[in-house]
Amino acid sequence: MPKAIVIGAGIAGIATAIRLRKKGYEVTVYEANAYTGGKLHAFKSKGYRFDAGPSLFTMPQYVEALFSLCKEPTEEHFTYKRKDTVCHYFWEDGQRFVARADKDEFIDDAAKTFQEDRSVIAKYLRRNAEKYAITHHVFLEKSLHKLSTYFSWDTFKSFLQMPRLHISKSLHKLNRQTFNNEKLVQLFDRYATYNGSDPYKTPGIMSIIPHLEMHFGTFFPTNGMHDISQSLTKLAERQGIQFELNSKVSKIVVQGGQARGVEVKGSTQSAEVVVSNMDVFSSYKHLLKDQKQPEKTLRQERSSSALIFYWGIKKEFPELDLHNIFFSDNYREEFRQLFDEKGLFNDPTVYVHISSKDKPDDAPEGCENWFVMINTPGNFGQDWERLKKEARANILAKLKRILGEDIESLIETEDVLEPITIESKTSSHRGSLYGASSNSQFAAFLRHPNFSGKIENLYFCGGSVHPGGGIPLCLLSARITADMVPEIRS
Repeated sequence: MPKAIVIGAGIAGIATAIRLRKKGYEVTVYEANAYTGGKLHAFKSKGYRFDAGPSLFTMPQYVEALFSLCKEPTEEHFTYKRKDTVCHYFWEDGQRFVARADKDEFIDDAAKTFQEDRSVIAKYLRRNAEKYAITHHVFLEKSLHKLSTYFSWDTFKSFLQMPRLHISKSLHKLNRQTFNNEKLVQLFDRYATYNGSDPYKTPGIMSIIPHLEMHFGTFFPTNGMHDISQSLTKLAERQGIQFELNSKVSKIVVQGGQARGVEVKGSTQSAEVVVSNMDVFSSYKHLLKDQKQPEKTLRQERSSSALIFYWGIKKEFPELDLHNIFFSDNYREEFRQLFDEKGLFNDPTVYVHISSKDKPDDAPEGCENWFVMINTPGNFGQDWERLKKEARANILAKLKRILGEDIESLIETEDVLEPITIESKTSSHRGSLYGASSNSQFAAFLRHPNFSGKIENLYFCGGSVHPGGGIPLCLLSARITADMVPEIRS
């Protein structure tokens, strides 16, 4: 049986492995860490359980597709529930807003809270849905680097409707021209952070992101976010896929212009197909050092990174939900500091994820597990010890002002994750969470393709290549990648 090797057991690597197994390959996944899941990891501390990485779950159909491919009922191995609320928003002046999952309820509540015309909000959301309908067949589900993609009716229709996609104006400019209320503008600007970008630079087409959340819904896995990667790992193992943990690949073996296998733990493992789920920058700089480098691609601006505090809080806050945002009073300056100065603003926007709201055993009774995150630049050699200390103080001060509670006195346990650690644990260049940023109207076309144009039988998947980062896009990346690999016919 022909062999396929996948480097990295992130969510895209696991999904690609499953798809290659169904195409007839014997698949081995090599993972440098002692666990599968990549950023979708979890840990426990003093009675609290924390999901360490991604905290937002949308478009569960892409997870279900893998179970269906293997002819297994999803509900027997992975369950989740749909949320009634998307997010709770907080501002310094006391303004609060609960974004409901039901679109009509959201429109009614937003119109009343922000004193906007209901029809304007409805039209904005409708146009976001139209953008998704125009683009998803091409930009999300196919390779943008294969000529065959451009010789289809779907592609032709998409390009005919380019003016409707707002590619030539920024997301912020689109939102500012649409709404009068600055808080509603800020609410929709924040969706740029879903792929680590700047709303003042990223194109207006990114307004399809709230459509994905509001139309398809937001969900929470019954056993926590970590269960997404773990249920797929178990599915892969049932299909006969072998996971080699604590096995860091040191080189992709290339002979005669073809990928022939990998070097791992001092030995060469041969394969007919090699797929790297490692960050594409690190793949070239560490695994393909003796091959021609795609320098232009590797020089692209990286997405933002994150500073995360995992706090066990010995109190419950009924005004908070699973997802909570505490906005900065100066959003533009926050992003200028982030992308232009490579620093942290002293009034950051704070995201608080509390999985114990939906999974009570994630925290002791009467307590909550807080995943507290701010966006940061990547690791450019900053003094992260100083930045962490300053950011912690600014976050605690902000939460105290808005919630009226001394949060620091309630912290029972604390862990921290910063760009340096993200980079070392996941091989994400500079600790970027989504590979390249989308701060350009051509960003979708500039991402590295899911295949090598120079080396046969070498492929790439994951958030650093097409179509981008985040759980749904990583799962789509796996599908695009696997579709390029020839099927083994018996």
